[in-house]
Amino acid sequence: MRKLLALLLTTILILTACSSKEDVSKEENPSSAKVEVNKEGFPIVDKEIELTLMAPGTGLAEWKDMPTLQEYSKMTNINFEYTTPPLSDFQTKLNLAFASGDVADIIYGAGSSNLTPAMEVDYGKQGVLLPLEDLIEEYAPNIQKILEENPDIKKSITTVDGHIYSLPAVSNGPTSSWPRGPLWYNGQWLDALGVKELPKTTDELYELLKRFKTEDPNGNGKADEIPLIDVKMDSTRPWLLGAFGIKEWGIEEVNGKVRYAPMTENYKEYLTFMNKLYEEKLLDPETFSQSDEQKKAKGQNNRIGLFPDWYPFFTTGETEEQSMNNPMFYPLTSSVSEKAVIPRSPGIGRGTFSITKNNPNPEASIRWVDYFYSKEGYAFLNMGPEGHLWKWADKEGGKRVKLDVPEGFKSSEDYRGTLTPDYGIATPSLSGPIEGNEQTDFDKFIAAETNEKIEPFAKVPYPLVYLTPEEQQQANTIEVDLESYVKQMEAKFITGVEPLSNWDKYVKTIENMNIDQYVQIYQDAYDRWADS
Repeated sequence: MRKLLALLLTTILILTACSSKEDVSKEENPSSAKVEVNKEGFPIVDKEIELTLMAPGTGLAEWKDMPTLQEYSKMTNINFEYTTPPLSDFQTKLNLAFASGDVADIIYGAGSSNLTPAMEVDYGKQGVLLPLEDLIEEYAPNIQKILEENPDIKKSITTVDGHIYSLPAVSNGPTSSWPRGPLWYNGQWLDALGVKELPKTTDELYELLKRFKTEDPNGNGKADEIPLIDVKMDSTRPWLLGAFGIKEWGIEEVNGKVRYAPMTENYKEYLTFMNKLYEEKLLDPETFSQSDEQKKAKGQNNRIGLFPDWYPFFTTGETEEQSMNNPMFYPLTSSVSEKAVIPRSPGIGRGTFSITKNNPNPEASIRWVDYFYSKEGYAFLNMGPEGHLWKWADKEGGKRVKLDVPEGFKSSEDYRGTLTPDYGIATPSLSGPIEGNEQTDFDKFIAAETNEKIEPFAKVPYPLVYLTPEEQQQANTIEVDLESYVKQMEAKFITGVEPLSNWDKYVKTIENMNIDQYVQIYQDAYDRWADS
């Protein structure tokens, strides 16, 4: 009995010591303690707190030095310790953080390519990612309003277990329908060759690319022109696949039926066309080996005729005004597709904001991000505080004017990337035209090109769905080899390393990879989505 009493006393002393130590720790570092949250207005919390945030960095500036984040910390009383590995390394770093358990309080701007839907489901089920729907209902009125008014958005971010583990980037702007940066023609070359009408069929594109190759449109007397360029076809592929009636390089839905596009006859026609371009050196021979920086260097030397990028001046090195002479690619038809089609972005980017179990203040965190889903908040996130990119022309009337870009920056976009995290990554926000913002000629150019060349032809290839854990496991098992094989074979077919006479063998290999089961998984997921 005496031993038992001694053991109980020792246990009580240890627990008391631990509790005291925890209390002391919170007194010494109050930023780690849970705090009361103001449900409206600023500041969000009355006493300053500090949280950790992990996001992909674009390398233009340290996040702690960005005026937008500095100002927002003052407004909210919420400070951050930022971990921002380069975008190219982000997925690896994020996976390591999850594996170690030492994951940041908030995962920001990851996007669905880094924080995949499967990861949302998996880490949500494990309790590593917190469900957000109750937090949204109580502390995030802007997000709640969006979900109530847009049922498609809500079902696109709600997993099969009924929870929301990550917030979306919702876009209503002029580029919201873009699946990625478009293709652009070199306007100087078009002028030099007297081209008045852009190609509207694959045959017309082929003839123009031949002229780019042989008629010295850059006028330097050298045969150094590259008619069409890309890096591993990742940016050009979506626009050219559409000419052959394909919206997606993988799973796509056609009239309610799901198919795997890379094994269709339409895809074979795409490969045949691209192989012809490669063989005649109309497609850059270095397409499958060069970096984006090498592509841009060729553009700045006026060596390329048709190229992908978000905006043309990103590749050409011109000013925004000069780059308005570079028209956007017009969607094509072909012998196998009489109707032009291109992929449309659903305007919803998943995986942009998650709260982890390590976060001591999830209520404050959801309030912090909710502001960016308002018009005022998005304007602040996108353009930063007054005095950098803009100033008030008439504050009462809500009119702004743009300020000159400081010396040393090629464009306002390069400068903006040093002011705010809303550059080069998908940020949790409701984007769209900024009220009172002065619209530039370039803004008008982008809107006009989009309305003419994207909006009439764009269709969503496949909705944003979530798989069940069992479906996801089956799909992952199949995808590992399937995607690697198809990607490898695309390069081989285009470059001629693998002759297209081996097409049937290629299709048979895909069939042996359980493609029927793979397609059925996505058919079932589509049917659930359509019926919800």
